Amino acid sequence: MNFRPLHDWVVIEPSEGKEKTAGGLYIPDTAKEKPAEGKVLAVGKGRWEEPEKVKWGKKSKEKKEKVFKPTTVKPGDKVLYEKYAGTKVELDGKEVVLVRESEVLGWLG
Repeated sequence: MNFRPLHDWVVIEPSEGKEKTAGGLYIPDTAKEKPAEGKVLAVGKGRWEEPEKVKWGKKSKEKKEKVFKPTTVKPGDKVLYEKYAGTKVELDGKEVVLVRESEVLGWLG
């Protein structure tokens, strides 16, 4: 795959939906629920964030520098992400999902 995401974007290959129910019934392709889990294929390096702004009181006149937040997920991780998050894209004949790292809920063991 010749695709490298920018900033804190993550490329995920969704896993296949379940073939059978717990009772042993087979689920047709049209009725399968889209899974919200998959394998991480590529990750951006991170993103620059502005420091938190003061909500109460006087504004600070000093200029605050941006802080770099590196990404924590790595290629090969199996993750759970928000169900309706991201953008579906076709790369090298495979359908993948592009999500922000903040939309990744956690790792699956």
